Amino acid sequence: MLLTNKYADKIHGIITCYDRMIIQGYIPNWSHAEAMTAYMKLNGIRIFDYPTSFSQPLTEQVRQNAEKIAHENGMEIEFIRKLHAFRKDDRIQNIIAETGKTEGLIHIFSAMECCNTYRPWHDKTTGKTFLKFDQSKCLHYYFYFIDRELGLCYLRVPTWPPFRLQFYMNGHNLLAYKLDKKQLSYRMQDNAFLEISDIETAQKLSDRINPQGLHKVLDVFARRYSPVPESLGLGYTWTVQQIECATDIMFRKPEYLAPIYDEIIHTAIYTVKPDNIATFLGQRITYNCTKEIGTNYNQRILGTRIKHHMGDVSIKMYDKFGCVLRIESTCNDISTFRVEREVQHRDGTSDIRKAPLKKSIYSLYQLFTILKSANYRYLEFISSFDDHSSGRKKLDEVSHSRREKERTYRGFNFFDSRDLSVLEAISKGEYMTFGIQGNPASSILGSFRLLRNFEINGFCHFPRMLMAFFNTSSASWASRNSRLRRAISFCSSEA
Repeated sequence: MLLTNKYADKIHGIITCYDRMIIQGYIPNWSHAEAMTAYMKLNGIRIFDYPTSFSQPLTEQVRQNAEKIAHENGMEIEFIRKLHAFRKDDRIQNIIAETGKTEGLIHIFSAMECCNTYRPWHDKTTGKTFLKFDQSKCLHYYFYFIDRELGLCYLRVPTWPPFRLQFYMNGHNLLAYKLDKKQLSYRMQDNAFLEISDIETAQKLSDRINPQGLHKVLDVFARRYSPVPESLGLGYTWTVQQIECATDIMFRKPEYLAPIYDEIIHTAIYTVKPDNIATFLGQRITYNCTKEIGTNYNQRILGTRIKHHMGDVSIKMYDKFGCVLRIESTCNDISTFRVEREVQHRDGTSDIRKAPLKKSIYSLYQLFTILKSANYRYLEFISSFDDHSSGRKKLDEVSHSRREKERTYRGFNFFDSRDLSVLEAISKGEYMTFGIQGNPASSILGSFRLLRNFEINGFCHFPRMLMAFFNTSSASWASRNSRLRRAISFCSSEA
């Protein structure tokens, strides 16, 4: 039985959708050194003119376009001197809070970052001149904006060829737009839904992924913020660089999730093995497997998180805002997954066979099915854990002192030798049928106060006449001892 069925009365529902999505745009004719060399030769440009007369005008075009956009929107480009010590997301949230913007350009950052580029090279052995791959630092612009459909996004634009773009969006914002369009009510905090009025319809909307529409939107952003390719008659191809798929179980109250989550995460630390991780992620462990497989447990300010990873794919679980149990798959290279698809061969033929998933954004629908299945396999696994949360709650209750009729009765200390010996004694099988009789009763319990402690903490129940008898001071010890034996017998049979 899944957690969602077991605790159906404590949850609003379960929803799966894409979370963090990082998409890379590249110009096919400039994507690698050989292609760039062929492009320059085809257009009659000298190879050694690449860093000067070819690249510099293009760099200046990108810079002028960024300054023009900043001027039109009445803002200044903020240069980040220490990139690792600066949190762009926090700065953007502060700007949104100050300006109250809900759509359009929010801010522009600039920073010096590493980028892939090329440098001219002449091979004296072959006598050929060509471009070689190189890495260097150049100025990058970050355009943060709020799109009506996609929500808060950014586009990173480098100022050096080959102008590889990086686009960020969050799938939860896209789903929120679809829910608004269908006039479905929901509660949302940051990148998580806390409640949705119609879960079934919301899941159908999340399953409908439109790569063609996304492609058109990305092309519009590229033309607006990176004008160089269009001015040269070139275009961008979009691929998936990193992606996250989240399955959220929305609990009604934080106190419903807390005991369940603690039990699950502490059990998962010791239970999940490499074979299980491979099964979750749809991978195989072969004799020549070189992928690192492991589990990490992190305790952060916001809470705890457990992460299982295998190569470029991982799955993690954590509590979001205390009331959402999130299972999230992350993939840094979607070609890790193998699917049945049409494969084109060099001789012009094609056939259907298992092959790595294409990195194109047109694989998003197939990828969603894969990652969603991984999340549900993990959900099925943790649903098989025994739930000891109710036992922990009862243990907590009997360990605390209780007050009744202006009198305090201490709780049981399971680490105290006397309390432990009493509990061990009355739980022995020899006393289960007829109870504790004779001298064992006096030696084990000793006094009525301890017996009363058992009743207060819910271990046994007493007849009213027994309580009246113990309050009678004239009763002889013999009769008290006799009735004590009968009471212990009664309590043992009740237990």
